[in-house]
This record gives sequence, C-alpha cells and structure tokens, in this order.
Amino acid sequence: MKRLLAGAAMTLAALAAPTSSFALSAQEAILRAKPAVALITARVDAEVTIDCGQGPVTVKPRPFIETGTGWLVDGRGWVVTNAHVVDPAHRLPPWVTHELKKTAIDQACVEPALQAQKMARGQRPDLEERLRREMMDVAMAGLRFTPQSQITVLLSNGARFPAEVKKFSAPLLLDTTGKPVKDSGRDLALLKIPDGVYPALSVGTRDVNIGDPVHILGFPGVVLSHELLNQSVTLEASVTNGAISGFKQDAIGQDVLQSDAPAAHGNSGGPAIRDDASLVGVLTFVSLSPSGGAIVQGFNFLIPARDVLKFLADTPVKKTGESAFNVAWEAGLDAFFRDRDELAVQKIQEANRLVSNLADVKRTLAEAEDRAKHPRPRPFPWAWTTFGVSMLSVGTYGGMWGRRWWRNRFRVLPAQVIGFIENGLSPLLVDVRTKTDYETSPLKLPGAVRLDPDDAEKGRIPLDAESNQLLITYCTSPEEATSARFAHLLRQRKFSDVRILKGGLGGWTNARLPVEAKSHLPSIGLEIYKNLTLGDVERRRYKAGETIFREGEDAHAEAYVVHTGSVDIRKQVDGGERQLSTLGEGELLGEMALFRKAPRSASALAGTDVELLVIKNERLEWLIRNRPQLTIEILKRLSEWVVSTDHERSQRN
Repeated sequence: MKRLLAGAAMTLAALAAPTSSFALSAQEAILRAKPAVALITARVDAEVTIDCGQGPVTVKPRPFIETGTGWLVDGRGWVVTNAHVVDPAHRLPPWVTHELKKTAIDQACVEPALQAQKMARGQRPDLEERLRREMMDVAMAGLRFTPQSQITVLLSNGARFPAEVKKFSAPLLLDTTGKPVKDSGRDLALLKIPDGVYPALSVGTRDVNIGDPVHILGFPGVVLSHELLNQSVTLEASVTNGAISGFKQDAIGQDVLQSDAPAAHGNSGGPAIRDDASLVGVLTFVSLSPSGGAIVQGFNFLIPARDVLKFLADTPVKKTGESAFNVAWEAGLDAFFRDRDELAVQKIQEANRLVSNLADVKRTLAEAEDRAKHPRPRPFPWAWTTFGVSMLSVGTYGGMWGRRWWRNRFRVLPAQVIGFIENGLSPLLVDVRTKTDYETSPLKLPGAVRLDPDDAEKGRIPLDAESNQLLITYCTSPEEATSARFAHLLRQRKFSDVRILKGGLGGWTNARLPVEAKSHLPSIGLEIYKNLTLGDVERRRYKAGETIFREGEDAHAEAYVVHTGSVDIRKQVDGGERQLSTLGEGELLGEMALFRKAPRSASALAGTDVELLVIKNERLEWLIRNRPQLTIEILKRLSEWVVSTDHERSQRN
C-alpha cells in the first residue's frame, strides 16, 4: 500500500508540473508523413502483329503492370521511389517484352487453335503447351512489337499524374552465377509530376541506432488485391511498425538498414519514418524463404536516409520536405493534438485548400470540426481523475487477475504435463470428450483412459485410481467446459488432485506432442485429424456403390476425408471407365479443387459403406497455410500423383 500511495503521489506531482516540450506521438508522426505517400504504377501496353500461319493478325495483349510505393520529397512535385518499381516502364527490360510477346502469341495463335478444336483454355494443358511450342518459333520470326510505357503517381485524394523519370540508379540484380550485374546501383529513382503544391516528406540527418522505432508506409500488394476490400485501398497507405534491428551491406557493399517492421511486395520504395516524422530509410528489398519463395517477415531492408540525400545531391531538390501544405498541415495537427480545436479547424482547412480532399486531411478536419461544435467541459480535474482512475484500475485489474487465477488454478499446459511425467508424478490422463467427439476422432492422448461425461453426470465414475493420484482431464469443448465440469465431479468423489488440460486435445496437438491413432491411419490423415475440430464438421454417409461425385461435376469447393469405409476413384479413359485407386480411412480426396478452379477430374464411388468428413476449401486452405507438416504431406501426395500420371501417359504413348 505504501508503494502504491508513493506511486500515486509521483503521478500527481508529474501532472502538476509544467511540460517543457511536447514530443510527437506515433499517431501524429504518421499523420504528418502519410499525405506525402503515393501509389506508383508502371504500365507497359503493347500492340503486336503476328503471323501464326494464316496471315498477320494485330492484338493488344494484357498490359504488364507493376505497383509500388513512392513519396513526395519536395512540394513542387518531386517523387522518390525504388528504381525496380519503375524499371519495367523506364528501361523496358527484355523479360517484360518477352512476357508481353508470349501473351500475344497465346491470344493470337494458341486460343484460336484451341477454339478450332472446340476447347477452352486450361481444358487440355498438355495440348495447349504443345501448340504454344509449335507456334512460338513461327510467330516470333516475323513478329512486330510496338510498346507504350507510362508511369503514374496516385495521391490519396484520387488525383493521378503522369510521371517522368529524371534520375535513375539501377536496382541490384544478380546474374545466373549469383554475381551482381554491371550496372547494379542504389535502387532509387527520382520522378517529376506536373508542377503544383503537394505534401512533402523531409529526409532525416540524425544517426540511427539499433532499437530505434520505425514506421513503414506503403501499398502492399496483399492489401491492394484483397477480395474483401473496395477500391479505396489504392488511395490510402498502410502502416506497419517495428524497429531498426541491424546494419548490413548488400552484394556490392552498399549500406542497408535491417528492420523487423513487416513489409510485402508493393511496399517497395515506401518511406520508413521515425517518431519525429522524418525519413530514416527507403524500403528496397524483403527476405524470401529459400524453399518456397514466400516472404519471411522480420528481415526487411532499407536504403539509409544519408544515401537518399547523396542521390538527390545533383538534382533540383535542394531542401527536402519543403511545402506550403506542410506548414499549414503540421500547425493544424499541433493544435489538434493539444485540444485547441478552433485553431486546428482553421489550419487544417488552410491545408485542405492547398491540396484538397487528401484522405487523412478530410478525416482529421471532420473530427476537429465536430470537437469544435461540441466542446468538452473545462477546466477538468485531470490530476485527481488520474489518481482515481489509477486506484480504480488497481482494483479492477486486481479483481480480474483474481478471477482469472481462480478460474485457471486447476488448468495446466501440455508442457507442464510433460514436466509432471519427467518428475516421476505419473499423471493419469482422463479422456472426457463428449460421445460424439470421441467416436468420430481416431486420436487420443497416449495411455489415456476413457470416461463418458454422460455416465459421470449420473454418478457412474468407474475410475481405478487412488484418491491422491494426479488426474488430468481433457476434452475438445470450448474453454475446456466439459473437462472443468468433470473435474468438479471427481473432486466431489474425493479425488484430491485433479487438473484440466488447457486447450484440450487441440492444445496438445498444437504443441506437437505425440498422440495415439489407429495403426493403419496414413500420415496425411493423422495430420488432418490433429488440426480438425470434429464437433462442427459435416459428415456424409454413402451406401456401397453410391456415387459421391462424378467426373466433370462442379467441385462445390469441397474436399473430403474418408472417416470409415473405402472409396474407389475412377476416370474415363479411351472411351471406358478405369479404376485409378482405392482410398481407405484417413485418406484425403477432392483436394485438387483447392488448386484448380475446374470441374472434378475423376469420379468417386463408395467401395463399401462409407462415412466422409466434409472440409470446405477455405478451411483446407487455412490448414495448408498454417500447418507445415500437413502441407508437406499434401505436397508428397501431389508429387506421387504427378509421377503416376506421367508414368501412365508414357505407357499409353
């Protein structure tokens, strides 16, 4: 209590003392910088004239589009981004030209050839690839290619401007031997959009230290292409937070800053700012997994601010962050965060007149106007309120902690169970899952004994154990409700040491601890059952000989696990139906619907009376993305399927 009162007194003293300076909050720093961040789009259109053997045809293939992030460094219209963001439109590298030509050949040659055979794209990938190879050399010989490139800058008010590259330092590229190519540079580009008044971001000159907080602003592709978001995502930059985590050098000895702030494709060229709203670096590259090419977060790299200043040294940009808009906007934010609402409205309106309808300006202005119309009562006893809130918080959180402790006093984590075993306590694991969950799951904890909770409610607990035996109950119900109720009944029966497994069977499997299963259960089925909550999974039953699905039918975004019985997989081959395989308990079928949006590629019939667990594709996709061992098993299965398909094709030829 003495310590609490002393802390409260220090709080009151601090509140009563005048503040000599007012540091920027993270929110204010981000609001100062964000209006200057823009979406950069590099687009390459083309007109291609091709002779596929039946005379020349002119087509316009789907354009090549690259998006990234840029930021206005000068209020007159100077924009900085990564060189690799604008490179496709600026230098038109050969790989971009080649992709456009390939797309044009598909459009002008391959698609008409498929249509002549009354086929659609993707229906016969082998035939499609053969036609493409046959026509490639013929079409390329007399092909005429006319490209048209453009770079645009999109501000958060929806204004889109054409941009011209004024300075370009090529991105770092590696050749086939892993050596940097000759013209590899700093990966920076300076663009110019039409003259005007724009927001601007200043480049910091302060030294950087390990642990300094940073905020990365940009337009990650995962957000731009998100199917559940509307088109407004292209206007307003996203913000991720982290810290400087290292000082490194790239392959040609240039300094880079390492940061653990998350980033993705599309963040390239985006500014990383400090809490004073100044630039600390420019995102240049992320880290990819060596196995699958997926982005590994926590290891992203920035071009240091001092190198950005060197890049700008011989350009018309002499003073970064200089803009009439910035003066009004920063004054408005300063007043807004100090509750000077009328002054905030005046200054933010001035900023809005200079550059109208920027997303953050509109939102902050609306909030400031509302606060000005509905002023809060003043003066307010902040010191005493803080003291009261502190005391109330102590009581509230103390009560919450006490209730949480009381609720969890008998719960143990899987790791603690292993500790009990290692310390020789020999805990008895008691399976108290509901009858439905127990009968539909082939998994249980090693050595567990089964007690039916319905029997326990009726007073029947045939448990052969001493009263002081350590018992650990587990289930699959939310918040271990069944285990908690059963543990209470056991304590009433004079068992003195009864614990509850936190997370139940799912918590145990998530901890990657061993489980017991049917001896014949395949590894892929074992991994699926480990990560499946069976209580809310749809089950379907079929009699022997009944059709589960037919070749060519809509997949309905469903995959299945054979829970009991067997399933025959059949396919139409050379005018007749051939049996490809028979799947038993624990096998996965229908999963190809996840990887290709197409009808069923084969038929499935019940070989015996069969029960299937229905897994919607969004659930299976989540498991594949988040359960590495399951992903490995599915990849093994797909690899075996590809090998067997190639073997069958070679035998037919």
